Amino acid sequence: MISVLELSHVSKLFNPGTPDEKIALQHINLKLNPGDFVTIIGSNGAGKSTLMNIISGVMKPDAGAVRIDGQEISGLPEYRRSRWIGRVFQDPMAGTAPRMTIEENLAMAYRRGARRGLSVSINASRRSMFRESLERLGIGLENRLRAKVGLLSGGERQALSLLMATFTKPQILLLDEHTAALDPARAELITRLTDTIVREMQLTTLMVTHNMEQAIRLGNRLIMMDKGKIILDIDERTKKDLTIEKLLGEFERISGHKLSDDRVVLGG
Repeated sequence: MISVLELSHVSKLFNPGTPDEKIALQHINLKLNPGDFVTIIGSNGAGKSTLMNIISGVMKPDAGAVRIDGQEISGLPEYRRSRWIGRVFQDPMAGTAPRMTIEENLAMAYRRGARRGLSVSINASRRSMFRESLERLGIGLENRLRAKVGLLSGGERQALSLLMATFTKPQILLLDEHTAALDPARAELITRLTDTIVREMQLTTLMVTHNMEQAIRLGNRLIMMDKGKIILDIDERTKKDLTIEKLLGEFERISGHKLSDDRVVLGG
């Protein structure tokens, strides 16, 4: 079986040859099979965001290869990869166009990967489809299709970003700490929506989080990173019995130091 996503010996070095030289990724090997929902946790600077940026095409690796469905894409720019990849960022402002309406944002998402044009076409049939999709979120956005997205709350915008990223069922969904900027109640709402959408659409998903409880609760695999390496890859069977205490113990045993990043949240 060909993996949906495969990274082979991917490395990235920042500021090479300077006093600020930093190894961001070291020979990363990672395979995601169809329907995998993989959570990634690690301290600040472990390489999690760099990994997401290389997969999405924001950055190019210094070495190694990135493949989607067996096709090498390491040289393709971000906009060329958008036909395969949906992404939700930490910042609720990042995934939407605030001066456009909800339905205009959805129309753009619907055209992901298509030839870009200046017009955003919305007919009655498409508007009905948008309304039905918004109803699944359960937060009333289906009644506000012509509201400017800039007027929405952070939680509403992140729910819309999640819907937009999954609208055309991408082959890979990247979630980059997409609940970290929200208050606990809205973060839990987005977490539940994420779990529902990923399971119902059977999306192959990679989710970075600083919330250890969330990383354990969601998905069928858990990856822990440290200093640019994947130091732990926990499969579904082992993950079912995993606790925060066990995860912290494994991190300390493998890395030789304690997880000391203040941003890591132990519980929900």
